[in-house]
Amino acid sequence: MRTPLSLLALGLSLLSAPEAMALSEFGIEGMGVVSTKANEAQATIAPDGKRIVWASDRSGGAGGWDLWQAVLRDGRWQDPTPLPFNTAGDDVDPFFSHDGAWLYFASNHAGGRGGFDLYAVMIRADGSFGTVLSMPVTVNTAADERRPAVRAGDRTLLFARNGKGTQGGYDLFTATAQGRGFDSATPLPKPVNSAADELGGDWLGNDGALAVTRVVDGHSQVWVVGCDYRQPAAPLALSFNTADGQTGAPVVDASKPSEMVVAGQARSPKAGGLDLYRLRAPGGDCRRGAAD
Repeated sequence: MRTPLSLLALGLSLLSAPEAMALSEFGIEGMGVVSTKANEAQATIAPDGKRIVWASDRSGGAGGWDLWQAVLRDGRWQDPTPLPFNTAGDDVDPFFSHDGAWLYFASNHAGGRGGFDLYAVMIRADGSFGTVLSMPVTVNTAADERRPAVRAGDRTLLFARNGKGTQGGYDLFTATAQGRGFDSATPLPKPVNSAADELGGDWLGNDGALAVTRVVDGHSQVWVVGCDYRQPAAPLALSFNTADGQTGAPVVDASKPSEMVVAGQARSPKAGGLDLYRLRAPGGDCRRGAAD
């Protein structure tokens, strides 16, 4: 029997850690620490499950949007702090590599090739961050690049780019890992890319299925793309993932691949504007012929 949403709101509003989530549908992530009265956007969880990094426009950072980190202690996310390499620009779209060695993100700070570019920073053994590196010219262009996600099996990079030659404003592109860099990026085919904005996503396993953000008339929604990209995508089955709402930035929890975190605006539980929510990840096993 499914728990009524009102009871979920009462119980889940007290929870702050992945281990606490036993969900009928969804639960808010880190009430008061990660999800606050400010707006929170894309979040990523380290493969060991001990830290979460997300984008927020809360005060205390270096610019408009900044990257923040919290650590898991006593079963809860605690100690939210801005990352040391935040800039006066907007620093957004974090994504941990599946080996925990790199954090990818997007920024529009001065000195890049375009508006938003993609960057990577190495994570040292003690958890501190190394030097921020710009992604190569095979990825960063004079257009905007957003929402990097790297597949675990072969390090294929998925990201969004706007500019000339796209089906809509933003389309999804992939680039294959080559040594320490990536080959030239190629767009995904129709109907994955459409006249709408495909603003990033994440891999559902290693077989090609995706959860993506699609934006139409200013409203964002999470869609599931099966392993056969010739088939139409389908909206993620989630009560507040509606065509007239704001839901996006799906990222699978690297420490618990059966779950993912999205940014959205549920009626309850609710902390502020855009909050972060944890839910079951849709399946992505192509060998079963489904991504649902």
